[in-house]
Amino acid sequence: MTHHSAPIRIFLVDDHPMIRHGLAAMIEGEDDFILVGDAASGDEALDRIPPLRPDVVLMDLVMPGTDGITTIERLHPGLPETRFVVLTSLLEPGEIRRAIKAGASGYLLKNATSQELITVLRETHAGRRVLAPEATDAIIAASQKPAPGADLTQRERELLALMSRGMSNQQIADALSIALPTVKFHITNILSKLHADNRTEAVLVALKHKLVVAA
Repeated sequence: MTHHSAPIRIFLVDDHPMIRHGLAAMIEGEDDFILVGDAASGDEALDRIPPLRPDVVLMDLVMPGTDGITTIERLHPGLPETRFVVLTSLLEPGEIRRAIKAGASGYLLKNATSQELITVLRETHAGRRVLAPEATDAIIAASQKPAPGADLTQRERELLALMSRGMSNQQIADALSIALPTVKFHITNILSKLHADNRTEAVLVALKHKLVVAA
């Protein structure tokens, strides 16, 4: 495969020597890539990358000292032409969003094949944004999480309102004209749906998410 255009200049940042060596070998195996340098930490990257002005920086997220996202945040404004591709084992929706906000054009997991990685490096260099399918799924799943208490039944909401007034199980049973075991059954369900360990916690969650109005 011949490329007449200048090779894509790539810089690697990863604190694991073995990963760096593996990635370096892979990059050097491609005709259209050239490895211009590497760094073992965010702080090293902050020193070495600006004068080199690489086309693409392949960035690990979790490193001692300055983490990958902070490194991207600091480098991005001064290197508008450089693309940043995150390579990580983290699939945390908040981190994915932070990385994109910081200026990452690509987000790839470390279990990606070398072919996937090579494709992402070419795509981001061409100006496209590429997220690993798992990263996209994680963000979508996170944004679709129902609010706590969304699955409470009408009856459970009534009980929760009475609980928030500090009523005992017996008082709730009397107020709603239901048997005591039924009250206990409902409360168990309420705690489980709100991921609460006890009544007090359930009431706090309910107030925080406005499931009941503070009396």
